[in-house]
Amino acid sequence: MKPRHHLYLDDELTAQLDALAAKPGTSKSAIVADALRQYLGRRGARELDEALRIRLDRQSRQLERIERDVQVLLESVALFVRYQLTVTAPLPEPDKAARAVGQERFQKFIDQVSRQMAAPTRTLGRSGEASS
Repeated sequence: MKPRHHLYLDDELTAQLDALAAKPGTSKSAIVADALRQYLGRRGARELDEALRIRLDRQSRQLERIERDVQVLLESVALFVRYQLTVTAPLPEPDKAARAVGQERFQKFIDQVSRQMAAPTRTLGRSGEASS
């Protein structure tokens, strides 16, 4: 059994409801129920939209911070590379031993970066401790 409701509508809405209910196969109850269902559905959608907007705003702020951090990192690396290239004298071509040492050091550097990226903590998060 469906519960009964008593509603008060103004004359204009009553006339429109009567006109819609005059069509065969429709009733005032069905029209009001459909209208109420659509209204409540839109209201729920607005609440969902508001929740999503809050989350999207938070994610936008996080992405802005990440972008800023990446720009700082890139600028730092670029300055370091420029400094190294300007203060380090080039090795003479026949000095193969020095080049081999350089290659070995570079490989150790790449290995260390790989280990650090796999580790739960990062080098910048440490307070002055040397990594092996």
